[in-house]
Amino acid sequence: MAKPLPLDSVGIVKPDTIHFDTPIKLDCGQTLESYDLIYETYGKLNENGTNAILICHALSGDHHAAGYHSADDRKPGWWESAIGPDKPIDTNKFFVVSLNNLGGCKGSSGPNSINPATNKQWGPDFPIITVRDWVESQARLSDHLNIKQWSAIIGGSLGGMQVLQWATDYPDRLKHAVVIASAPNLTAQNIAFNEVVRQALRSDPDFHEGHYYEHDTVPSGGMKIARMLGHITYLSDDAMRAKFGRELREDKINYGFDVEFQVESYLRYQGESFVSQFDANTYLLMTKALDYYDPANKYDGNLSAALKDVTAKFLIVSFTSDWRFAPERSHEIVKALVDNDKTVTYAEIEATHGHDAFLIPIPHYFDIFGAYMDRVAQEID
Repeated sequence: MAKPLPLDSVGIVKPDTIHFDTPIKLDCGQTLESYDLIYETYGKLNENGTNAILICHALSGDHHAAGYHSADDRKPGWWESAIGPDKPIDTNKFFVVSLNNLGGCKGSSGPNSINPATNKQWGPDFPIITVRDWVESQARLSDHLNIKQWSAIIGGSLGGMQVLQWATDYPDRLKHAVVIASAPNLTAQNIAFNEVVRQALRSDPDFHEGHYYEHDTVPSGGMKIARMLGHITYLSDDAMRAKFGRELREDKINYGFDVEFQVESYLRYQGESFVSQFDANTYLLMTKALDYYDPANKYDGNLSAALKDVTAKFLIVSFTSDWRFAPERSHEIVKALVDNDKTVTYAEIEATHGHDAFLIPIPHYFDIFGAYMDRVAQEID
């Protein structure tokens, strides 16, 4: 018998898919003649269409941000902690939209979907996608939903980069921009981590140059290593020490190469579970979108110049233990906004959780997040 769902959950949700026949020209020079976007909504759009919130997901995220697809689901959506009745993104006040981006593997057009030109899965032939491409497709989703202006657009990590892109590309289409645990571009170290991920995937014998679907296999070894590396970068040293320390699984050393430390067990579990949950070609695309993102690039590296035309009010949040997207990177965004006399609220949260802190309901973080969203709600027409 299924357990009753939490009272503060949005409950059972069902995704919708939109098919677009209007071609979209991509930054890489290619054109998608048609494509699908899958999305979920929570809450109710008001009569004026002015209470809409867009959620932009991070690298391995998708459209299922909150609620459950069935009462038997073991886990809710990936941001259940923040989205729902009386939560920071309060579905009693807001109409929340969350989509799976182009290039994804959970229902939107991507490498594991069918290429209409060949009637086969796209595989490695799916075009390289950029953050700007995502925002263009999200704007078309907005048009389909008849949302002329978002009350706020919110994203963490790679999602925060999409929020910044929205603010620069469509300044009149969002009132508030909430950028959490993000950065204006990747450091060389972060690009290096992504390259290790790509090499782990591409060097797997089962990768088959990205055509592994045709061989009825997946590059599971590469996927496991990629995910293990990712998890190490998402957690802080303090978080790993507190969670695992040097604890052994069997209270003794076995002098071998099987799992002995609890942290090894955790990493292997994360890697193995990820193989069935994600697609390697999509993983490659997401890492490239991260690497290429740099709104200041066409302004000779001047982020202040890149953000000079934004009109949204900003909330920028960083976490002290996040070494993947350190607070100093958020400071760069704040400085660029202040240089242009833009309205910005900044919070640097004391937390030991590392980069993943943006997904965790840390009281101080959620107090600030919730208070800001209350202000957003008060401005709804």
